[in-house]
Amino acid sequence: MHRREFLGALAASGMTSALSGTGAAASSAQAPAPRPAAATTFQMACMTLPYAAFPIERALEGIKAAGYPHVAWGVTHKDASGQTRPAMDVEAPPATAAALGRRCRDLGLDPVMMFSTVFLEEPEAADAHRKRIAQAAAAGIPYLLTFGRTRPGEYERVIACLKAIGPVARQAGITVLIKQHGGNTATGAMCSTIIREVGDSGVRMCYDAGNVLDYESHDPIADIATCVGDVRAFAIKDHRDWPKDEDCGPGFGEIDHYRLFAPVMQTGLTMPLVFENIFEPLVGRPTTPDGVDALARRAREYMESVIRGLQARPVPAA
Repeated sequence: MHRREFLGALAASGMTSALSGTGAAASSAQAPAPRPAAATTFQMACMTLPYAAFPIERALEGIKAAGYPHVAWGVTHKDASGQTRPAMDVEAPPATAAALGRRCRDLGLDPVMMFSTVFLEEPEAADAHRKRIAQAAAAGIPYLLTFGRTRPGEYERVIACLKAIGPVARQAGITVLIKQHGGNTATGAMCSTIIREVGDSGVRMCYDAGNVLDYESHDPIADIATCVGDVRAFAIKDHRDWPKDEDCGPGFGEIDHYRLFAPVMQTGLTMPLVFENIFEPLVGRPTTPDGVDALARRAREYMESVIRGLQARPVPAA
């Protein structure tokens, strides 16, 4: 058979495309396309921390009025007499935390995170964290935020504490989140190293880009790419190195939040965005709760705009 006759026979039998290499392409075109990762659900949650100068009751009212559906507790508040008191005392029984949780929900605020207020290196840190886990469970709070001091040299204590409390947290349905706080936890990469060494799914990360930029001038955009798989929440704050070195509310600083959030848009997770610093740089903080309310609203609207933009026009994580 001549070559032309041979090719004609192949064409008649539908095999020409196989010889030319297009058959594989046609076959793959008929295969189902890979399913994209599910979109991340972000929960806007203001900490009570920006309202530290006012009673916690006023903080909750202001956070609700500023349009937040979620809240995080921490750290201290001045009561009506001017005395500074913990948002939730570490020695308080779980029933007290449950009562505050009900108060939040009665206002239409779902509590999603609370501060441990206990450094991981402290000798009694494991016992204190167990108490915090019991409080969080009683209040229906899924995340307990914790960190160590900025000084290095106590790495082994941090690991030992997290190994001790990880199983307790899992059993209670709580995830302990470490965040960047200088020293051995200055970056997300360093926090991921700790998480790997602890080796417990009850311990993950709350990413704090403001601290990454502030403490040792690391680039949070490059850093988050090293640890994105461990991130379960964000502590929302920004930072400026010029003209004054200070933390501030999101959008007032030098962090590009579009680039920061691009890597976590398709995780399939529910991630709280917990607003820790909402204040303007270079000017004094508001002296009235109404002034804090206004900044809380502005911070939420700014981050909602960032998320809305990334959802509308997906961009490569970079």
